[in-house]
Formats: sequence, C-alpha cells, structure tokens
Amino acid sequence: MFESYTIKDIAKALGVSTSTVSRALKGSYEIGAETKKLVQEYAEKVNYRPNPIALSLKDQKSHSIGVVVCEVANDYFSQAINGIESIAYNLGYHVIITQTHESFDRETVNVQHLLSRHVDGLLVSLSAQTTDTSQYKYLHEKGFPIVFFDRIAADINTHRVVADNFKGAFDATELLIKSGFKKIAHLTNSNNLSITVERLNGFKAALAKHGIEFKPGYLKNCEHGGMIYDEIEFAVKALLAMDDRPEAVFIGSDRLTINCMSILKKLGVKVPDDLALAGFTNSEVVDLFDPPLTVVRQPAFQIGQKATELLIKTIESKWPVEDFTTERVDTLLIERLSSQKLK
Repeated sequence: MFESYTIKDIAKALGVSTSTVSRALKGSYEIGAETKKLVQEYAEKVNYRPNPIALSLKDQKSHSIGVVVCEVANDYFSQAINGIESIAYNLGYHVIITQTHESFDRETVNVQHLLSRHVDGLLVSLSAQTTDTSQYKYLHEKGFPIVFFDRIAADINTHRVVADNFKGAFDATELLIKSGFKKIAHLTNSNNLSITVERLNGFKAALAKHGIEFKPGYLKNCEHGGMIYDEIEFAVKALLAMDDRPEAVFIGSDRLTINCMSILKKLGVKVPDDLALAGFTNSEVVDLFDPPLTVVRQPAFQIGQKATELLIKTIESKWPVEDFTTERVDTLLIERLSSQKLK
C-alpha cells in the first residue's frame, strides 16, 4: 500500500515552504528552475498525487452530491437512487448516500456528515419523524443547493420533484369502489409526511365523489413508516377487530403494502375473499403474490433523474437561483386480483 504524501511532507523533506512546493508543482514562473526541478522530481519519486478533497476546498467544488433517504432497501428509493446515479455520474458527480431509517436524529447527523464531506448540494427525502426543517431552511437561505423529492418540505421554497400522490390514491380508491366495496379503510404513514397528506386527500376525494362517508376509525397511521413490523400488525389487527369491519384497505406506502400482505397471510385472512387490497409499491414481486396485488407504481427512476438534473443545474448556475419549480409526475395504477370482489 502506498504511503500518501502531502505538500507539507514534501516541503519538510526538502527544507522549503509549503507555498514554494505548491507553486513549483504548478510550474510557477516565481520559482527558480533548480528548485522547481528538485520539487517535481521528489514528488514523482514519492508518487505524490493531489488530494481531490483539498482541491475541492480550494475551488469550492467537490463534484459530489449528498442523498438523504429513509432506506436504500425500499424498492422505491433503490430505483430513485439508480436514477440519481445515472444522471450524476454522466455529469461528473459522485453520489454519497445516507439512510435515516425514519429517524429525525439520524437525518440531522447524516446532513451534518454530508456537509463535512463538502458535498456541492443535497437531494433529500424527509424521514417520517421530521417536523423540524430548520437545518434545511438555514442552508437554503445561505444559498446552498437543495432539492427535495418524494417526501418534501412544503415550507421551503426550493426545487421539488414528486409523484402525483393525490391522483394515485384517488385512482386506487375509486377502483376499489367500482369493484363493489364501500367499507374501505386506509393504512398509511406518519401524518408528518407530505406523501401521507396528499394520499389521504386523494382517498377522501374518491369516497366523496361516490357518496361514501369518510370514517376516522378506518384510518390507521404507522408513525415509523413501516419500519416496525409490530406497529403494522397492531394496526391491521385493529381494523380486523372492528364491529363494522372494512371490506377493503387502500395502503399508502411501499413497506406497509408488502408487510400487510404478510400479516394477513399469517392471520389466515384471505385476499380478496375476506379483505380486498390495493396499495402503493414499486416492488417487482407483487405480481407473484397469491393473489397478485393491485398497486400504484411511481416512476421512481425518473423522479431521481429529474431531481438530480435540477440539483446540478442549481449547483452550476453562475447566478443565485430564485425561481423554483415543483415537478409532479404521473403514477400508474396496475389492477390485479387483490382488489376484485369475488362473486
């Protein structure tokens, strides 16, 4: 393994100043030919290479971007990260990925770590626990480039890229209604998240359109975003134990949807005979479930791409960016057996 030499080490070995070494390596006319040759030959001998982090500090660019997500293993976020990387690497940027595991404290630490790595900008999807966005407000006010995607901070005026969560939820709920279900519950994430609010509004709008009353008892929130299996199981059991038990459930996120199927199977509840299902998920395996699952898919890869394009455009802008956009991309409803009412 090669020992990593710095300009300081070369200066010490040759008995000259660090500024002399620095200028000699750059071929500055201010340094005599003999000194220049001495420094350059020694640098070659010890296999000296410029430190890319030190260079980035000098020109204020590291050519890296930080990504904050809840969990890389989540199908949606793994696809979004692929989209992020496809754009970033082609434009000469490295990607540093961090996971919050739905913890606000971990999110805060992750952001501070990314800043210590001198990233040029941040791509952020908030954790389920995050209600305080002051660290992002501070950075945004200082002109630091931030783009939110999926789970956004509505109180910060910066670029955002999201799926059409309202329409996705509306379409899935209306499909359940048109299949003949009227008692429809909604299992979803923490109320802190923008996606939760938008999907709940879409759910309520579909019920209202078809003259079905929204019942607060049919709404179950999992505050940890599906990271805690027991929390999901408790919510599912609570719905099943109701006197006026729901006939169908619309599920508002990826991990909740997958785990709900597992829990119902464990409890001996047959889908869709005993309980029909439709949910948000980007998992590729749900069509292999028994029965295959009706889902709302988000264009995660494209969302990652769009968010990265906006971030790098902001980073490379010669002037402070003051006009920001919220890009909303369409979801896709895929109907399968889990949402059908069997005769």
